[in-house]
Amino acid sequence: MKIIYLHQYFFTPSMQGTTSTRSFEMARRLVKYGHEVHMVTSWRDETEEKTWFETTEEGIHVHWLPVPYHNVMSYRQRLSAFFVFAIKAAKKAVSLSGEIVFATSTPLTIAIPAVYASKRLKVPMVFEVRDLWPEMPIAIGALKNPILKWAAKRLELFAYKNATRVVALSPGMLEGVASSGYPRNRIHQISNSCDFDKFTPDPESRNRFIKMHPEIGEGFYVLYGGTLGKVNDVVYLVMVAKESLKLNPNIKYVVIGDGSEFEETKKLAVQLGVDQVNYFQYPRIPKIEVIDTFLAADIVTSLFANIPEMEKNSANKFFDGLAAGKPIAINYGGWQADLLNETGAGLVLNRDPETAAKQLAEFLADPGKVEAAGKAARKLAEERFSRDKLAKQLEEVLVAAVEDSKQ
Repeated sequence: MKIIYLHQYFFTPSMQGTTSTRSFEMARRLVKYGHEVHMVTSWRDETEEKTWFETTEEGIHVHWLPVPYHNVMSYRQRLSAFFVFAIKAAKKAVSLSGEIVFATSTPLTIAIPAVYASKRLKVPMVFEVRDLWPEMPIAIGALKNPILKWAAKRLELFAYKNATRVVALSPGMLEGVASSGYPRNRIHQISNSCDFDKFTPDPESRNRFIKMHPEIGEGFYVLYGGTLGKVNDVVYLVMVAKESLKLNPNIKYVVIGDGSEFEETKKLAVQLGVDQVNYFQYPRIPKIEVIDTFLAADIVTSLFANIPEMEKNSANKFFDGLAAGKPIAINYGGWQADLLNETGAGLVLNRDPETAAKQLAEFLADPGKVEAAGKAARKLAEERFSRDKLAKQLEEVLVAAVEDSKQ
C-alpha cells in the first residue's frame, strides 16, 4: 500500500528539539510492515534549498518544503506558514499519487492538502487529531477574531466530513470528534506511545548526564523536557523550585527545550534566585540526546497552564517518561491524572507551588515509593502504550479505510 502521509511538523530523532517523533516512529513501522510511505512535510530551519527536496529516513521517502517556522513567531506569522505549506503540499501530494492519504494535525490547515489530494486522486483520507485545534488557540486567546474562529471551526468540520476514518490521541479528543456528529464507530483512539527500544534502562545514563552537566551536581532530578510556550506554564516549575529550596536544596529542577517563553522563564529563575542553584535551564537538544536525560531523572514532569481544554492532551513527554520507567508528575487533571491515580505511576501536583514543592519533597524522601512508581510507569507503558502495538492498530485503520473505499 502506498501511503501519502501529511505532517507539516515532522521530526526525526536526530533533529534538534524535544518535540514529538510520533510520525517518524509510526511511518518507519509502516515501512517495516511492507508499505511505501511518502512523508510530505516542511523544513523549518535555514537551508540553501528553495523548493522541495527529498531524503530517505529509515525507508521513509521524506519530501521537505522550506517554510520557516519557530515558536517565537507571532500568531499571524504562524498562520501564514500554515497556509503557504497547505497550498504547496496539496500539489505535491497529488503528484506523488498513492492509495490513501493520512493527514495528522497540527495545524488544522493540514486538512486542506489532505482533502484536495484525496479528491483529486479518488482515494480515502484518514485524519488524525493530535492536538486541540481550534479549541486550544481559542481557549488561550490566541485566536480572537470572530471570523477566524468561525473559519477554524468550519475547517475542523470540513476535515471530519471528508475523512473515511478519524484517529484521536486521547479520550477527550475522541469525544470532541464525536460531538461534531462524526460517526463514533469510525473514530479510533490511538494515543501517543512509548518506544522501549530507545528508552532502555541504563545505569550509566545518570553518570553520562552528570558528566555532561557537572554544574547541576548530585541530588534528585525533576525533569521537564519540551516546549516552553504560554500554555506549558513552565514558570510554575520555577516557583516550585523556589519553594523547594526551603525544604530540600538537593532537589534539582532541570528544564530542556525552547519556545516563546524561554527567556521569560529564565529571567524569572534569576529574579527568584534559583537559576544555577536548584534550577537549570538549557536550550533544545536532539531527541536522541534527550533519552539520557529522561533516564537520568528521578521524576519526569508534564505541565500545562490552568486551562480545562488542556486536560485532553496527549503530551509526548508523559509517554517518554513512562517508557523510561520514571514516576510522572503532572499539574493538571483529566485522563492522564486518572491513569496516575489508578496505577500509582506518579503524582498529580497541586497548582499552588508551595504545596507542590511539599508533595515532591515527601515523595522523593521515600525511596520505596519512588521505585514502586517507576515500576508502575514502565508496566503501564508496556501494557497500554507500546508503540509497536499502537502502530499495528494504525495500520489496521488505514487498511480498513482503503477496503471501505473499494466497496
